[in-house]
Amino acid sequence: MGPRLAFDDIRDRCDIAPARLIESEPGYDDGAVVPSGDWVPLTPDEAEQYRADDSTPNSVRIELVRRPLPKLDPDDLAGRLDTAARLDPLDGRWPTALLGCAASLANWVTTTENSATGRRIGLHVDNFDRLPYPRRHQGRRRLCLNLGPGPRYLLIGDHDVQQTCRTLHAHLERHYPHTEDIRRYVAAGHPLRCLRIRLEPGDGYIAPTELLPHDGSTTGIDQPSVAAFWLGRPPKAA
Repeated sequence: MGPRLAFDDIRDRCDIAPARLIESEPGYDDGAVVPSGDWVPLTPDEAEQYRADDSTPNSVRIELVRRPLPKLDPDDLAGRLDTAARLDPLDGRWPTALLGCAASLANWVTTTENSATGRRIGLHVDNFDRLPYPRRHQGRRRLCLNLGPGPRYLLIGDHDVQQTCRTLHAHLERHYPHTEDIRRYVAAGHPLRCLRIRLEPGDGYIAPTELLPHDGSTTGIDQPSVAAFWLGRPPKAA
């Protein structure tokens, strides 16, 4: 099952585009997967396809949240980092241990960097819980808040990494899904599309980033922004 969106204004907030592979582009891993940039609005049928209902499991559910932010100078990125460290993101309804923050410059196609190389990695899956294929859907969801000053986007692939692995691998019991599976899937010619969800300052998402290919983006936005991240509660033992 691909992503399911648990909010009402899907067509107002979302666009969709094919994904593509990066080859020898400055600042990126070779083989990284990014959106093509050919963004189009979702059709009514597509919006219904991606809409969550009461039966949708949390393992693919993407929720949006809103948190009032203190007034900060637009140029004060450091102040936003301090704000994140002191923030109870959802007034006690989410663990308050801050995972980290990421400051993104304006007009980046994707935002996540490999800290060892400084290159951006494109659509990827997180691996905080290190779960194998059979349990991958049990990973913690992540909360992200956009602290501004500019808007930003959440990018989400339309196939989860378990679907990707089923296409690529014959023996899955001990396989640990990885970002490389997404890259191999697209390199082999399998179609992957990317949803783009707009987040204004103070907007956030709760998403299963261990399962769904994802990244941030500031494409077409002329301001930087700071994203703050928290993890949910640990998964239950099998």
